Amino acid sequence: MIVVKVTYTVNDGYADMNKELIQAFLTDFEKLDQTQFLYSIFQTADGKTFIHTSQYKNKDIQQILLNTPSFLHFQEQRDKNLASEPTIEFLNYVGASKEVF
Repeated sequence: MIVVKVTYTVNDGYADMNKELIQAFLTDFEKLDQTQFLYSIFQTADGKTFIHTSQYKNKDIQQILLNTPSFLHFQEQRDKNLASEPTIEFLNYVGASKEVF
């Protein structure tokens, strides 16, 4: 399993647009095989910091998600509106309250 956590802060006034673009790629992700990945997004109390956690069964499904056109568009727009560079962390899966894959 591949687990990635990305944390970033957008510029003031961009959070709503960021959420719209997130919803667009999530809608496209729903059309894919949901048994192969789990992708979650959280917004912190400051309203402009976002945390994306992604769990992929394997590299193949990871590449499919990362190359989805709406996800690429989201990244392009987000990168133009960052307050600071994203932090990317690769995590080791330990366990969960329910089976993920």
